[in-house]
Amino acid sequence: MTRISDPHFAERVRASFALQQAMALIRATLPVVAHGRTEIHLPHWAGVEQQHGFVHGGVVGMIADSAAGYAAMTMVPAAASVLTVEYKMNLMAPADGDHLVARGRVIRAGRTLIVTQGEVFAVKDGRETQCALMQQTIMVMHGKTERLHGERP
Repeated sequence: MTRISDPHFAERVRASFALQQAMALIRATLPVVAHGRTEIHLPHWAGVEQQHGFVHGGVVGMIADSAAGYAAMTMVPAAASVLTVEYKMNLMAPADGDHLVARGRVIRAGRTLIVTQGEVFAVKDGRETQCALMQQTIMVMHGKTERLHGERP
């Protein structure tokens, strides 16, 4: 793993997560923030289900994208932020569990692009079943920090 460019990365990542109204909307939390990796947890509730009672694939994509993106954000300087430029996801099993865990990790961190991986697991009766695998490319936006509540991009 590369050197830590911002010793306060965890606080910055948590503050950014708090700005994401989309994560609040789906009741997601960010319990793990470490250098090069994060976890997002999502309870399974009726508001995120599709017609068969599984967590909707779009919601699975949301938490995978955010977990891997925040893993990338742990690697950038304090005066920078990150933005997803592409990802490819395989949905491998129904997202059927009491809750989901999305684990993001950095595969390679460059100055401009960061390659990450996101894995999503459905947890049922304490047992994890992998339901999605994602590879993502993140763009580092040097000199652009997070916006404040109410600001428009």
